[in-house]
Amino acid sequence: MTIEPARIRPLKDAPEHPEGRYVLYWMQSSQRADFNPALEHALDLANQRNLPLLVGFGLTDDYPEANARHYAFMLEGLAEVRRRLQARGISFAIRRGDPDAVALELSREAAVVVCDAGYLRVQRLWRRRLAEALDRPLIRVEGDIVAPIAQVSKKHEYAARTIRPRVQRVMDDYIVPLKPRPVACPGDLAVRSDFDLDNIAQVLEGLRLDRTCPPVRRFKGGEGEARQRLARFIDHGLAAYGEARGKPEAEVVSYLSPYLHFGQISPVEIALAVRSAQSGAPNSRATYLEELIVRRELAINHAWHCADYDRYDGLPEWAKATLQAHSDDPRPYLYSAEAFEQAQTHDRYWNAAMTEMKVTGYMHNRLRMYWGKKILQWSETPEEAFATTLALNNRYLLDGRDANSYTNVGWIFGLHDRPWPTQPVFGTVRSMGPNTFKSFNADAYVAQVARLGAMED
Repeated sequence: MTIEPARIRPLKDAPEHPEGRYVLYWMQSSQRADFNPALEHALDLANQRNLPLLVGFGLTDDYPEANARHYAFMLEGLAEVRRRLQARGISFAIRRGDPDAVALELSREAAVVVCDAGYLRVQRLWRRRLAEALDRPLIRVEGDIVAPIAQVSKKHEYAARTIRPRVQRVMDDYIVPLKPRPVACPGDLAVRSDFDLDNIAQVLEGLRLDRTCPPVRRFKGGEGEARQRLARFIDHGLAAYGEARGKPEAEVVSYLSPYLHFGQISPVEIALAVRSAQSGAPNSRATYLEELIVRRELAINHAWHCADYDRYDGLPEWAKATLQAHSDDPRPYLYSAEAFEQAQTHDRYWNAAMTEMKVTGYMHNRLRMYWGKKILQWSETPEEAFATTLALNNRYLLDGRDANSYTNVGWIFGLHDRPWPTQPVFGTVRSMGPNTFKSFNADAYVAQVARLGAMED
């Protein structure tokens, strides 16, 4: 089956290189060797030209706010990508440098260049710079969302209720299997790599990284691990998901957000597996798919259409106005950014959530909401609260620095929400208080975090 045409968009219309030795797929967002539309489209082009395919990856030391935790997880995934590609007869090269510069270097012997899609500022910049510098075709393929962004909406959507009917109208056209292509010209192109992915510790050692946020044991990177987690979720979590997803101690969630962030699993592959699952009531499957597809596409829509998606200025005007009007309200507690980071507040449940984030790279979504709302309530100004929330989110979470993650932070401050009855500090932005803990066993959650922390030590 061909790749859906709406996923494919030319970024540079230029003549093919007549003496190209290969087709190049510049991998950046879709870090997987299977169920990858950009990879399979590049293979289609290579097979049509009777050329081999080269997959190239540019590894930069200075991706914004990334640290050793994020790089270790990503490199584990890339090591698996290389092994899987080699098993298919596809060459892989990883080089040090800005990703667009590496892609340009590798393109010099390419007939055609294919890339995947990125929705954040720096990812879009890389693709724009490459398109400007290239003298041969550059084709972008969207494979990390279910429905291509322009097929859903060409404008900035303001809430799930506005984008949901647009997503639901088209999503069935894209929740389809992706057949791996044969490789007409297998072989080793003997293209140089700068890193030995068989020794990730050594690679990390040679990069200029923030090492004060170390790798975690709870999550191992790679598409194989992602698929194992998906299988466990369908077998053991999906049945209760509709009823128990808001209970952190129940552990019925999929834990796939880090893998989605790094493109180590396709959301379409997840959606197909959930739809065909025999376990779980229909409401459990529908609830999960709402979060995987509608909510995630809303977040990507926000990042695509809002230039300030990661800044306080990107919040809705009504939310900024009400927070400003209540900026002088007395706070019940005040903590510095350092106290928040060290989990040194009066609230043991909040401290447990912060600890979970620090030691495991993950936090359950119910706790993320409470965690962020309390930073807003316990900071001197809403602007300071936003800066603290975003910095901690991006530093410690494996799925931080992501359209979904930026949107989650924005929701704390009113994004994609509506005005609520006025409260001190929050104004008409939604607040969260002790009632949060009536819906789950908060003490069991604290004990769970303690166990997870002991496992990381």
